[in-house]
Amino acid sequence: QVDVAAMARLFGYVDVTDTGFIVAVLSIAFNPLFWNVVARWEHKTRVLSRVFGSAHTACYCLGAVILLLNCVRSHCFTEAMKSQPKLEGWDCHWTYYSGLAISAVGTLFVISSFLALGFTGTFLGDYFGILMEAKVTSFPFSVLDNPMYWGSTAIYLGWSLMHASPAGLLLTAVVAISYTIAMLYEGPFTEEIYRQKQKGVKNK
Repeated sequence: QVDVAAMARLFGYVDVTDTGFIVAVLSIAFNPLFWNVVARWEHKTRVLSRVFGSAHTACYCLGAVILLLNCVRSHCFTEAMKSQPKLEGWDCHWTYYSGLAISAVGTLFVISSFLALGFTGTFLGDYFGILMEAKVTSFPFSVLDNPMYWGSTAIYLGWSLMHASPAGLLLTAVVAISYTIAMLYEGPFTEEIYRQKQKGVKNK
């Protein structure tokens, strides 16, 4: 059971009206919204593929924008933590190294996901018509679904613990929620793309 008093005490350290905190929340929420809207628009219209001359070039450009937005998000996240108080009881070696270990596991999931999927597989290539031959089942996909998202969430969780930051923990929860919502939209849509691919193959 959740200790409500402990949670209230923890988040009593967080000033949710702080400008830096609000900017971080908006940045976290904006990123998955942006890439889902753009990718679905591209899947429906193929405008980006026509503008950039090919689906691959368009996907690379969108991927570059997503990477830039992720850098901005991480910067806003870090600045929001710096502007808020630390939790004194957590400002110790044990918490720091626990956070470091969690971040390392998250980084492993993110990097291994990227290596398994490739650039276009990672950055929504299937919405551009760049489909993979088969579903990836190797590590880390053999361990959990959506390892890129959960790995990224783990990195933020570890980063928050390393900084003994209640604000960071709250922002990590926002990251997890935004990714969960994104997965609810992306999963069925991506499955439908590959279902249509299989239907097209059978009709040939």
